Amino acid sequence: MNIYGSTISLLERGLDFSSVKGKAISQNIANVDTPNYKAKKVSFNDLLIEAKTNPINAYRTNERHMDFTSKVSQPGVSNSSNFRYRNDGNGVDMDKEQADLAANQIYYNALVDRLNGKFNTLQNVIKGGR
Repeated sequence: MNIYGSTISLLERGLDFSSVKGKAISQNIANVDTPNYKAKKVSFNDLLIEAKTNPINAYRTNERHMDFTSKVSQPGVSNSSNFRYRNDGNGVDMDKEQADLAANQIYYNALVDRLNGKFNTLQNVIKGGR
């Protein structure tokens, strides 16, 4: 019996996305002085657009089965290959990376707070409201 429906699994996926984004931002900050390093970005919207535009064929056991359009992919991590921020070819803008890191931390903390609320509610129900 699933008490919360898909809420906890959606919060988990949000935490996964935030973790991948945090790793990409950390790599960008760590390589701020590396010549020819291209900044990485993580975008959920790009992943959704890619999934809509790139159909794949499903394994069908009968010709009457319908095809579906879906694509299994890694979270939308991509390199900004055309952008050069400095003369040495480095594409990392430190101010933007720090702002993205702060925004990602706020997003992560909000998800953790919501998840804690769900678990506290469940714990309250188990204890009988005491």
